[in-house]
Amino acid sequence: MAVKVLIVEDNPVARSFLCRVVRESFSDTIVITEAGDLESARRQIALTGGAQGLHGADPFKLMLVDLELPDGNGMELLAELAQYPATKIVTTLYSDDDHLFPALQRGADGYLLKEDRFEVLVEELQKIVRGQPPLSPAIARRLLTHFRAGGPAEGNGPDRAWAASGAGGGSRPVPLEKPLDHERLTPRESEVLTYLSKGFTIKEIAALMGIKWFTVNDHIKSIYKKLNVSSRAEAAVLASKQGLV
Repeated sequence: MAVKVLIVEDNPVARSFLCRVVRESFSDTIVITEAGDLESARRQIALTGGAQGLHGADPFKLMLVDLELPDGNGMELLAELAQYPATKIVTTLYSDDDHLFPALQRGADGYLLKEDRFEVLVEELQKIVRGQPPLSPAIARRLLTHFRAGGPAEGNGPDRAWAASGAGGGSRPVPLEKPLDHERLTPRESEVLTYLSKGFTIKEIAALMGIKWFTVNDHIKSIYKKLNVSSRAEAAVLASKQGLV
């Protein structure tokens, strides 16, 4: 099955550029839907189950969202899609804190600058397959500097905590001694967790299980939510401590 991608960008040249970046980044069959404004994006999202990605429709697996759009701000869309089962990446020209941290707080899984070279953007997008957040080099440096300075910029849930833990800040402690009160993992999730604990990448897990890497990514998000953790290290430690793997 093809991987569905939504690119929300009002500039036709930038949109075409991002389409090429996406196609170059992944070996999967890609189907790209383009939207030039929020209204068009919402219309396309409604066809794939709405903001929750439900109703049995085939949802988008990757979204690239510009922040400045003719009929509003991409932040609005990120907030609306907090529960949508897709990897959401901001693609923008803004590298300042006033745009970066609100975007992460509203659920962005990565933050890329359109001014970066084609090769850099491809390399950053490919990090998704390895389970890493796509961040333009300038953004990664900004996050590192910010958290080393002790600046407050927390995400809006366990899946967002990578912004702190992965960029130089300390991750929150894992409640190792607390009895688990999370939802039970499905057999597929347990299998993915086992591979994660052994250090396999998302792409390697997908090959071992015979499924798409985006599907593995969905399983990992579900595992993090159920275990109330924010990284593969936390998941592996907790799983080992509680005998889940």
